[in-house]
Amino acid sequence: DKPEGDEPKIEEVDEEEEKKEKKTKKVKEVSHEWELINKQKPIWTRNPEDIPKEDYAAFYKALTNDWEDHLAVKHFSVEGQLEFRSILFVPRRAPFDMFEKKKKQNNIKLYVRRVFISDNCDDLCPEWLSFVKGIVDSEDLPLNISRETLQQNKILKVIKKNLVKKAIEMFQEIAENAEDYKKFYEQFGKNLKLGIHEDTTNRTKLADLLRFSSSKSGEELISLKDYIANMKEEQKNIYFITGESKKAVENAPFMEKLKKKGFEVLYMTDPIDEYMVQQMKDYDGKKLVCVTKEGLVLEEGEDEKKAREELKAKTEGLCKLIKETLDDKVEKVVVSDRLVTAPCCLVTGEYGWSANMERIMKSQAFADNSKTQYLVSK
Repeated sequence: DKPEGDEPKIEEVDEEEEKKEKKTKKVKEVSHEWELINKQKPIWTRNPEDIPKEDYAAFYKALTNDWEDHLAVKHFSVEGQLEFRSILFVPRRAPFDMFEKKKKQNNIKLYVRRVFISDNCDDLCPEWLSFVKGIVDSEDLPLNISRETLQQNKILKVIKKNLVKKAIEMFQEIAENAEDYKKFYEQFGKNLKLGIHEDTTNRTKLADLLRFSSSKSGEELISLKDYIANMKEEQKNIYFITGESKKAVENAPFMEKLKKKGFEVLYMTDPIDEYMVQQMKDYDGKKLVCVTKEGLVLEEGEDEKKAREELKAKTEGLCKLIKETLDDKVEKVVVSDRLVTAPCCLVTGEYGWSANMERIMKSQAFADNSKTQYLVSK
């Protein structure tokens, strides 16, 4: 017999598990930590109150490649039926090719949710505002919008309406500083006048921004509001004269009676003024009257009326003789109530072109005079 404790022990060994234990390997894991570098938000998404002037100036120069700082900036967001943010800039000087028809209008850049879409979108800005630079970032337009769809999009029409409204607000803010507005008007006065000719909706607001020389203003320019404030009690209309230059109009015989009565006359010496006054017939309830056309009725007392009627009766034969002599070169010969010392003056018909407008049209390089004869006054 074997002593106790010497009995053999029997253990079951699982060979498969033993193999598994041997096969296990160490695996290296590589993890990446990403650091965000462009933490800066686009300038138009930031709060305007937190943005210094230097940031606006740097953004303007990067956007337009201009070497000068901007004259004014308008940073705003619109919420409601649609949502968009925008920054608009007014440059210090007008580009030399501003009214060039073949020039691509790339003044307003369109973004959709911070993604650049187009810089050639004519529907965002009317022609008269072509000098305003800036960006528009819409939340409502689809990202994959095509140019054809863009042209038909109703959202763009609403954006355009808001841009025009905000641009006019910006001009009104510039007008609060006389020195800045003088610079602005020298460069972009033509655009405002073109706006009056084209934009019927904002005509009244734009008329407030106009400035003219006058018979009483000297070297300064005055607004139509100032003109009305300076009007005499008996004066009912706003009087203006169009011509080639200030020197040519200030001594014109048409002005004699108006000067004698102390009425102020606006000098409109820019060719675009002729087109503008065809659209702007009145301002603040006062009719705009051209002193070089017939139909000029000056306010006068009973004695003046009586004296004029007597003079008319006395010179009836003379007027008839002059008309017979000149024949078809003049429409009619009448006694004038606008002259004081000059013997006579030639006035144009009330509803035709003025003499200045005729001069402008004849000086067009490709003008066809045969087609414009029906608009010429006799």
